[in-house]
Amino acid sequence: MKPLRKALLMDEEKKIVSLEHSVIRKIKRREILKLMPIVAAGLTVPIYSESLIKKGLGFSDWASEKLCNPYKLAEVFTDNQVTDFKKFPYNTYDKHDPEIDLENWSLTVEGLVEKAGDYKLAQIQSLPKYNQNTRHICIEGWDVIGNFAGARLSDFLKLVGADLKAKFIEVICADYYYSSYDMASCLHPQTLLCYEMYEKPLDRGHGAPLRIHMPTKLGYKSSKYLISLRVSNILSRDKGFWEDQGYSWYAGI
Repeated sequence: MKPLRKALLMDEEKKIVSLEHSVIRKIKRREILKLMPIVAAGLTVPIYSESLIKKGLGFSDWASEKLCNPYKLAEVFTDNQVTDFKKFPYNTYDKHDPEIDLENWSLTVEGLVEKAGDYKLAQIQSLPKYNQNTRHICIEGWDVIGNFAGARLSDFLKLVGADLKAKFIEVICADYYYSSYDMASCLHPQTLLCYEMYEKPLDRGHGAPLRIHMPTKLGYKSSKYLISLRVSNILSRDKGFWEDQGYSWYAGI
């Protein structure tokens, strides 16, 4: 395991207790169903069984995707309900700044697309801009209502000629982070390629110059510092930074 991943994993393990108290309160019916296979099996099998946990998570992801309504919108809020920008946490940025060259940044697009290549931020900003106030729920145990703006990921996928019938989108980030998504979630109207927060360009701490903003999923699916996007029908062995540590792949809210 790379030192950066190990350090982040250790930090996350220390915070897992606080997660139970804050995120679990927000679990909806389909999230309760996600836990049922683990709870039921736990009556007869030791809970520390790694095989059991993996099977339970696999089933929960499958069930979540089947139960999720891809057209259901995340709750939106008024401007006076938005958390003050100074109270929006930066997570581990102070320790792991990837130091991106913002002037020369580009997003590499590959896979099942007609127009593979490198795309500048100005090309993404030329697409219709959407602004939304939504809740960001972090796996660390906190949540805030933030203001996010950018282009719909669905519009960008159409721009590059992506095969919208493909199953997955995979992203790689400048800070060694990576994640993957089901296509339906990427086509959701609230899923943004976010380049602004609070009516200002993203700062480095929040993932400049471009991040995913996906309010229908837990915060670790809103990848920051994007540098690569791939459209595919087969997931790579590495599905996601936290997902490969045992976290839910679907991570729906």
